This record gives sequence, structure tokens and C-alpha cells, in this order.
Amino acid sequence: MEFRQLLYAIQIATDRNFSRAAEKLHIAQPSLSQQLAKLEKELGVLLFKRSTNSVELTHAGSVFVNKAQQIIDMTDQLRREMEDIADMRKGRLVVGSLPMTGTHILPYVLPVFRQKYPNIEIALIEESTKNLEQLTANGGTDVSLLSLPLEEPSLVYEPLIDEELWLAVPPDHPFVTLYANRSITIADLREEPFVLLKKGQGFRTIAHNLCMQAGFEPQVVFESANIDTVQALIGAGMGIGFVPKMMTRIDSSEHAPVYLPLTEHPTRTLVIAYRKGRYLSNAAEAFIQTFRETLSSIER
Repeated sequence: MEFRQLLYAIQIATDRNFSRAAEKLHIAQPSLSQQLAKLEKELGVLLFKRSTNSVELTHAGSVFVNKAQQIIDMTDQLRREMEDIADMRKGRLVVGSLPMTGTHILPYVLPVFRQKYPNIEIALIEESTKNLEQLTANGGTDVSLLSLPLEEPSLVYEPLIDEELWLAVPPDHPFVTLYANRSITIADLREEPFVLLKKGQGFRTIAHNLCMQAGFEPQVVFESANIDTVQALIGAGMGIGFVPKMMTRIDSSEHAPVYLPLTEHPTRTLVIAYRKGRYLSNAAEAFIQTFRETLSSIER
């Protein structure tokens, strides 16, 4: 059964005449008759009763034409919806995010995207790095905001920004005075207690690797799944830790840490990742572009 045969049957049923139907379909009448005969043979039923003066639907023909019209209507609706999606008049985008990214960066990006594309629905999924990589690889998100390095080999990514990392210390830590006018090296931290994110978070891996590259393994005294909790614990004097620059807390709260620059100027690379070979919709491409533009404005 071919799509055009549905159109042919509907037109014959409308005109009750092969000649008029063929004229409106812009095909020769013999060709129309051949296509109908072919369709009836394939279905094993007679769709039309033909006589010298008229063409009438059989019961099977009535059922067929009714269903065929529904298919045509659904196809037209699908085409219009696809055109709307292509023009971003409507659509849905599933975005994966690390909790720390969702808390500190998405509040800048999502309002801008919503203003530009008010009819694109955004579904946000927050997970740990490991879970989010797996979810993205399985097609559970259209795109996901992650930081390098990625462990899942089936993911590809587009870099968004290289964000500098700072050292967070308690406000009464000797480093605040000692390094007031100069930066501190990571190697100087080897005897310090660390407050880090829990294992499974990409930023935990970054922090651990920075210490290992400086020649020591960090002495972890507290762990948390939340970067705000990490910073509060540091501010309360429980240890020190690394914090992305955009997530530094400028406030006067009791548990606000002090931030110090590092000599090595370490960075984390924020990327937008998706499954290798996955088609990126216009909405996904627009989200990536909006993210880039918003991050650039934040940096400035």
C-alpha cells in the first residue's frame, strides 16, 4: 500500500467519478484505474462498485476511505508540527546538568532561552557526573552540561568555557594573611585538610588530579554532594577546597570562605555533551548558542 493510493481512493470517493478524480489528481484515468485495481488486489477486497453511470463505495470502501482520511489528516498535522519544531515555534528539549552547574549557571541561561523561544519546553535532569554521562549515552537527554574529562566513550562534546579554579579557605586561615599579595601554589596545600565533593562527581576528580599532579594525595576530611555545602564547611573552618570562579560566594554570611588565586591558574572545561551520532535539533543548537552567549556576558 502506497501513500498516493490513499489519496487516490479518497478523491474517487469524493467525486464518485474516475474521470473527474483523475483530472483533479493530474494523472491519466487509465493510470488511476490501474492503481485502484492494484490496491484492491493487495487488500483482497473491493472498494468501489463500478457501473456505467456511477461509482459507489462498498462497505469495505467506506471503512478504508474513512481510515485513509484520518491518516492523511494526521500526516498533515505531523507536517505542520515538524514545521513548527523546525522554526522553533514549539518543541521539547531534555537538558542534563550537574547540580553545581544547575544551581550557579542555569539561572542565567534558562531565562534568556525562554525569552527567545517561549514555546520550547525545557525538561531539566540533574544527576552526578557518572550517572549523567550514562544517561546521556543512553539517549535520556538531548544534551548535557558536563566538565572534562568525560569517561563515557560514546559521548562527543562541544567546549563552552575554560573556567578558572580558586582556592577557598576559612576566613581565619593563616593563608589569608600570608598570601594576601601573592598567589599560592597547589604544592603548598599538601598538609591541609580538604573538603571535596563526593566520588562520582567530575569536579571531585578534577580536584584530586590537581593535587596528584602537585605531588600529593589530598587529605579529605569531609565530603558532600553539594558545592554550597562544601563552601559552607570550608567557611566554618573544616578545611580548604577548590571552587570554580563563577561559584564563588560574595556575601558576608558567617560561613563564607575567603578565595585565593592559585599560581598555576588551574581551570575546568565546561562542555555540552551528547551521544555520538545523535541528531541535534534546531532547539538543541539554539540552546548551545544561547549558553555560549550568556557565559560570555557573565565573564565580561
